[in-house]
Amino acid sequence: MDWGMQNRMNRIFKPQDGRTVMLAVDHGYFLGPISRMEEPGKTIEPLIPYADSLMITRGVLRNCVETKYDIPIVLRVSGGNSIIGKDLSNEGITVSMQDALRLNVCAVALSIYVGTDHEHQTLINLANFINEAENYGIPVLAVTAVGRELEKRDAKYLSLSCRIAAELGAHMVKTYYCEDFEKVVKSCPVPIVIAGGPKLKSEFDVLEMAYNAVSCGAKGVDMGRNIWQSHWPVPMISAIRHIVHEKFTAKKAFNLFQYLKHKRK
Repeated sequence: MDWGMQNRMNRIFKPQDGRTVMLAVDHGYFLGPISRMEEPGKTIEPLIPYADSLMITRGVLRNCVETKYDIPIVLRVSGGNSIIGKDLSNEGITVSMQDALRLNVCAVALSIYVGTDHEHQTLINLANFINEAENYGIPVLAVTAVGRELEKRDAKYLSLSCRIAAELGAHMVKTYYCEDFEKVVKSCPVPIVIAGGPKLKSEFDVLEMAYNAVSCGAKGVDMGRNIWQSHWPVPMISAIRHIVHEKFTAKKAFNLFQYLKHKRK
């Protein structure tokens, strides 16, 4: 791995432990102004000090994040779909590598939809963008999206999707936590981070998922809604950070969350 590529990876995955807390705020590219993200800048700014990197679209980055923040950017480069469209998997490339370089990103991210009508299209999107990114030393994060087909969140499907992404040359993979998650991690030769997905029932459920995932070998999280849709987003991301970087258990992290929540009242 070239120096530039490794340096960018080290900005995302902290060299001290090889883990990351990535904050996903790219949801508007297909969900629009969802709850708590109606005004992106107001939601994102208080969380920046606690995140190792931001996964974000170029529009929100340019218009809602001040340039004074020295935070690594993982730029969403795929899209062309919406939650009300006919097929959520029908994605294309929406950002050029030149624009990603202008934005001084540390990595780019795009979705693949294995097992859908647009499987081939999204996998070729990934392969082509990896080819281009390699020329500039930019890491690529492959997002193993499942869309509305939540039943596909099992070890067999996610192992298949993650391994294919790695085989095509992705430098890291974002996927869902599932039963037998250690099988997913063991079969993928590049770092895995877990998605939070739709907001879970309780904060403890989120913390438990994060703890279980890193215990099984995940290199961190790339969460969004389960952080910034919480009534207490800063305590939430702080607790997750302690699981990822300080090896807190879910219970210990939840106690920290409760303490920080009451402190902010």
